[in-house]
Amino acid sequence: MVDWLQHTTGGLLTLAAVGIALLLAMIIVWKVEPFIALLIVGVGTALAAGIPVETLVGSIQSSNSGSLIETGFGNILGHIAVIIGMGTFLGAILEASGGAQVLTRKLLQAIGEKRAPLAMGLAGLIFGIPVFFDIGIFVLAPLVYVVAKQSGRSILLFCLPLLAGLSVTHAFLPPHPGPVAAAGLLGVGLGWVILFGAICAIPAWAVGLWFANWIGNRMHIEVPEEMLAAAREHEDKPGTATAPAKTEPKLSTVVTIIAIPLVLILIGTFGSIALPKRSFAAGVATFFGTPAIALTISVLLAFWLLGYRRGMTRSQVSTIANASLKPVAMILLVVGAGAFYGRVLTVSGIGKAVQSSLADIGLPVLVAAYLISCGLRIAQGSATAAIAASAAIIGPTIANAGYTQPQLALIVAAICAGSIIASHVNDGGFWIVSRYFGISVKDTLKTWTVLETILSVVGFAVAAVLMIFI
Repeated sequence: MVDWLQHTTGGLLTLAAVGIALLLAMIIVWKVEPFIALLIVGVGTALAAGIPVETLVGSIQSSNSGSLIETGFGNILGHIAVIIGMGTFLGAILEASGGAQVLTRKLLQAIGEKRAPLAMGLAGLIFGIPVFFDIGIFVLAPLVYVVAKQSGRSILLFCLPLLAGLSVTHAFLPPHPGPVAAAGLLGVGLGWVILFGAICAIPAWAVGLWFANWIGNRMHIEVPEEMLAAAREHEDKPGTATAPAKTEPKLSTVVTIIAIPLVLILIGTFGSIALPKRSFAAGVATFFGTPAIALTISVLLAFWLLGYRRGMTRSQVSTIANASLKPVAMILLVVGAGAFYGRVLTVSGIGKAVQSSLADIGLPVLVAAYLISCGLRIAQGSATAAIAASAAIIGPTIANAGYTQPQLALIVAAICAGSIIASHVNDGGFWIVSRYFGISVKDTLKTWTVLETILSVVGFAVAAVLMIFI
């Protein structure tokens, strides 16, 4: 029995199935933190697969044993920790400086009140790049209340486009933790992830806008009066969502700071391909296009242009930066535990067993990656945890399959698409949307849950079509 379990395809697949089932049970039924669940399941799978204890945990006599736990956590965190940390700093200073409100107001002025839903969608799409999904809602919701009340129309017409923009950027685009983690686990450059993530995200966002318009004209939901009163309370205070500060940042400054890291990373990725190898120009492109360097440049500019130059003290900027890191710790632990689980699947041979089984039944890896991500998302709610676990599970399967960087980026996009499907009551985002915009649970399922599913399916469909030709 033990020999069958550890050395046959059927036995290894059984280990994988039992491990995933146990992982879901721990998270859903026993409410164990995903980080702890992934660590326990990873250790249990390794022992059951016959991996030697010394390989798994190293030697007590050696501080540099190269164990699976050390290499699993260390390799991925060394790759993504700076990127996620700097991205979080960038989002925090943009939020604190009032950059989001400036961006949204200018879009409303430029596009006009008649096209306010489009303006809110664009605001979510642009501002969603550097900030977490929930922070985007907290900052921009007051503008939604005011615009919806002034128009006399359903709040769905304005909040759903905003949510669509925030959701697709959070799911598909670096420096958000999910796509950054998937890129690290699958070994694909962030430039490719940005390119194909945007290609998949924008059509999904556009279809999401259509759905918002369709459902918003059929379901009328009033602006929550208590939320509107809170927004109006701050109308005359500088720097709030409804009243510009005398020293508010310029729109061009905000957009430039958001765009700089994306442009530099893309230049670094494609410059290394187009420019002569080992040339000075290629070296410059590679240096400034390294994600950690690109984000550091943007953060320093943001600290100066949005912070110090506008009267913030060093202490205030430091407080903003430090506070922004609080939610990052658990994200990094989840990603690290996911990477460790992926290393166990590789070393145990489970990855190869899954790869051969997928080939036997004719299921493309892209589809398998999407379905795994969908299952994990629906089961446990967290998009980032679904991405990290899915990439860890599918990573060993594609490790030596000869995929190109663009193909790997599309697999990342498929995983990210699956991570946002069917948001429901086990997802914190579901309750934020319901409570902040005054939508009943039943109506949130009819609107937000359907919107997330549309974004997921369209994003995956674009990735699947591109995979045929790339």
